[in-house]
Amino acid sequence: MRVIITGGAGFVGTNLCKKLVELGHIVTSIDNYNTGKETNHIPGVKYLNMDIRNIHDYSWVQPDIIFHMAAIARIQPSFEKPKEYFSTNANGTLHIANYCAKNNVPLIYAGSSSHHSGKFKNPYTFSKDIGEEIIKLYWEHYNLKTSIVRFYNVYGPHQLTEGGYTTLIGRWLNNIEKGIECEIYGDGEQRRDFTHVDDIVDALIRIQNKHAYRFIFELGRGKNYSVNEIANILDINPTYKPAKLGEARNTLNTDTSAQSLLGWEPKINLEDYLISYL
Repeated sequence: MRVIITGGAGFVGTNLCKKLVELGHIVTSIDNYNTGKETNHIPGVKYLNMDIRNIHDYSWVQPDIIFHMAAIARIQPSFEKPKEYFSTNANGTLHIANYCAKNNVPLIYAGSSSHHSGKFKNPYTFSKDIGEEIIKLYWEHYNLKTSIVRFYNVYGPHQLTEGGYTTLIGRWLNNIEKGIECEIYGDGEQRRDFTHVDDIVDALIRIQNKHAYRFIFELGRGKNYSVNEIANILDINPTYKPAKLGEARNTLNTDTSAQSLLGWEPKINLEDYLISYL
């Protein structure tokens, strides 16, 4: 199959590229390298430095399916540039959905588990939620073959480790390696459902193989940890700072649709992963 992955040089996109190439698919990555990295490039993938906001037609690739992973991510930076988040995460998604509906190309859209905190919690969540609404509109009125996937606190190979777009696991492992102090924002009792990227990719491949369209799949392990518990596992003494605006108190996937419809079972245990770094 000919596959397009938007955001293919990013974290989840890179791991998905690697797996699809291993399975023998022809893979094209489209990434503007805002947070994607050339060091993530996988042999056998065609990489294009392009911005989804400027593309209205993908016929030159003739894709059999598009995995739409591209987005400007993370909550805190979204308060500083809400227009850019909306432009990419909403308008960019509109262009892709419109192309896929007109050309009968299946589309897998990466939403966000932050949806459950409320769309007005922060500009990032709002922009991703509007993206979901666009996808739903196109499957309802334009017969788009699509499913929405919501990721829960993904970690693993190719995760960002520095800068404003990092997540907790990547940032802390990098800090530990470099002897940098780890910080907790708030009381540390906020809980997160951490899910390994290999399990995420497994679910995405299952959706493709089963043609499981017109579903919303919650892709979380179904077990959460407090930030303090992560600090204890890593045997660190973090510095506590004031809580950040717009963050959810807890994330936890309780939906079993992916298990029942896809036969998906997340396999990688966070504690084993963290202990392997000690």
